[in-house]
Amino acid sequence: MIFPLHRVRIMVATKPVDFRKGHDGLAALVKNELHKDPFTGTGFVFRSRKADRLKLIYWDGSGIVMAYKRLEDHTFTWPGIKDGLMTPTHAQFEALFAGLDWRRIHAIQTKTPEAIE
Repeated sequence: MIFPLHRVRIMVATKPVDFRKGHDGLAALVKNELHKDPFTGTGFVFRSRKADRLKLIYWDGSGIVMAYKRLEDHTFTWPGIKDGLMTPTHAQFEALFAGLDWRRIHAIQTKTPEAIE
């Protein structure tokens, strides 16, 4: 991947967007329609209407980075279309980006230690 996934929060926009939008258009969409700040380092993922393409933008501290991916023979498994954002785990995002069914990825739940011995 092109950025440090373990430190970046990922948010997936659930509604398809116009894929003619570039860096600035997607950043404006994040600010005006999703009511989030695109300059916090959070990665925002957008889907195409055909569900076979995604765009990801994030602020790396010096500029907006945009990644684009198109699957050749398949479509991505997306959350249901509705207004708003979904926050997947990093494992779920990696599965989505790889073209896998992210809904089958579940983190192991562990209890936080109460004390260090």
